[in-house]
Amino acid sequence: MEALFVDGSIIAEYFYIGLGLLIIASLVAGYIDAIAGGAGLILIPAFLMVGLPPQVALAQEKLVSTIGTIAAIKNFMKNNAIIWKIIPIGIISAIVGAFIGAKVILMLPTHIINYIILGFLPIGLLATLFKGKLIRGHQDNEIKESALAVFITCLVVGFYDGFFGPGTGSIFIIALHLINRLTLLQASATSKIFNFASNIGAFVAFLIAGKMAFLIGIPMIIANLAGNHFGSLHAIHTDGAIIKKVLVATVLLIMFTMGYKVIFG
Repeated sequence: MEALFVDGSIIAEYFYIGLGLLIIASLVAGYIDAIAGGAGLILIPAFLMVGLPPQVALAQEKLVSTIGTIAAIKNFMKNNAIIWKIIPIGIISAIVGAFIGAKVILMLPTHIINYIILGFLPIGLLATLFKGKLIRGHQDNEIKESALAVFITCLVVGFYDGFFGPGTGSIFIIALHLINRLTLLQASATSKIFNFASNIGAFVAFLIAGKMAFLIGIPMIIANLAGNHFGSLHAIHTDGAIIKKVLVATVLLIMFTMGYKVIFG
């Protein structure tokens, strides 16, 4: 397990303290993800700061998110918000896109991935920030069931999820709302299925590469499931405005911390 931790890091020197921090991050990320999307905006920086190498951090996010999303899907299914007619084609393309994206990131050197993560965090944050602005005024309830549009959307967003990940949920929601004209609740619910599929595609690629840390993953999965469960219940009754503000503040702080570490060591 030592190879999965950076020498001298929090989790390498103080394992249980590091694990505790990761469990808290997983709980918060699950709650936020069910409402506003963007669990990876919390998880990946948390993994890096506690002491996981970049590729392991990206892989671990897939391990936690893949299973954690199940709780949110269950609650959205009860609410009949998922649009099942567009699910099959979207699942296939999301899995393929994410697998390819993960294979690409696995080819890159560790120091390059650090800069990629820092550079891509603003993209995930902007997707979360502007999701509300982009969907205003687009409340047409007529759903467009275009197989080609769904396939291309899920392939492209799936690739992004496998290559990086944070903000994927928000990007899926924006695309489904604007392109397929789903309501916000329908887009949020349906995006969970597609995001789950893309997580599976990336998960398989990282698993084959031996980048999964299952020992620390199990307690984080439990925490993430709990966060997704309560967050999805909240999402059904609110637009999550407060959660979005908390997410933005948290990610900005994380970006500053990571940037300082990357630049000044």
